Amino acid sequence: MIACHECGTVQHMRALPEGGAARCARCGATLYRQRRDSIEHTLVLTLAALILFVIANTFPFLTFELEGNADTSTLLTGVKSLYEQGMWPLALLVLLTATVVPLAWLLSTTYVLLPLWLGRVPWGVAQVFRITELLRPWAMMEVYLLGVIVAYVKLSDFARLELGIALFAFVGLIVVMIAAEAVLEPHEIWRRLGPQASAQQLRCRGRRPLVSCHNCDQLAVMPPLPARATAQCPRCGAAMHRRKPNSIARTWALVVTAAILYLPANLLPVMTVIHFGRGEPDTILSGVKALIGAGMWPVALLVFFASITVPVLKVLGLIFLLITTQRRSRWRLRDRSLMYRIIEQVGRWSMVDIFMISILVALVNLGTLATIEPGSGAICFAAVVIITMFASMSFDPRLIWDAEESGHAQGTPLRA
Repeated sequence: MIACHECGTVQHMRALPEGGAARCARCGATLYRQRRDSIEHTLVLTLAALILFVIANTFPFLTFELEGNADTSTLLTGVKSLYEQGMWPLALLVLLTATVVPLAWLLSTTYVLLPLWLGRVPWGVAQVFRITELLRPWAMMEVYLLGVIVAYVKLSDFARLELGIALFAFVGLIVVMIAAEAVLEPHEIWRRLGPQASAQQLRCRGRRPLVSCHNCDQLAVMPPLPARATAQCPRCGAAMHRRKPNSIARTWALVVTAAILYLPANLLPVMTVIHFGRGEPDTILSGVKALIGAGMWPVALLVFFASITVPVLKVLGLIFLLITTQRRSRWRLRDRSLMYRIIEQVGRWSMVDIFMISILVALVNLGTLATIEPGSGAICFAAVVIITMFASMSFDPRLIWDAEESGHAQGTPLRA
């Protein structure tokens, strides 16, 4: 038995053909997939990604040349430059999302998959894999690559840029990691670590409610507990709740905070380009206008969509979901679940401006000849992106479906 992580509907798990996917009969969310040799293929790709990671972080990434002066950067140069200019919050964020978290994901995935492939279960593997699943949204190397493309286009008109071997390894790393994520089926891992609960095990539950682990999708009967005590998942050890605690209140607090920070993020300068001693501060919108004025329409539209449109739509979308959920609206439940799914996926792409700034600061550092300085607006904008990501994670989509009458009556799905 399995409960949908988006609507809570309990369903029977069935065998699937190779390449097949099981979707929730109520909300359409993907429950699990069938991948051939998922563990073996993912392990090979992860080991290849580790090799590419070392190359990408060791060799030169980009070389910037202007008026006979050259400056070469690596992946960590932008972090160092941001820190030296007093922007340590941005430096820490770029370091974590572009280097530390991807490496942690690769190492933890290897720690889980290699022993399983050898037929062993290492110590603490369930907890490690649970952390691995939580890390993946914060590994933003593909967004970083988009920032590299935008920075390259912005600089290519007045300077010569040379691509280093690390950049090609970085592109290969992204491709391999995407492939590894595509072939990895988490339920295959969880199945090897502990069987999914069966209907027979859940049958004699009396009036005690069913609860589904939001990390490994294990279904269990909520045991009687003293006040303020928390049940633990019997498979992965995570805290189990029927719904995320204080989901609505926490999401409201995060959304309001993001909406407030969105104003200085767009009014304050995100960077200042100093060329031969002259320069004017740029906001996100003025940067888009400059790209349009230079005839770079595709890049301008990309930056406008990722840095202006997406944060606004994400905040408005979360507000809409919060209001309709609090009002216990039954209007278009399936479409609202799909809206949440989209909001959860697209938010991280707004980081493209922050990565672009880190790349520009690292490359253009030639003193009075040419320099780029980050602005305070970049910190506010980065905070908006991170807070909206936390907001979408804190919202429990199962609350959308709680407006429907639940129970065991005929025609009414069992809920967890």
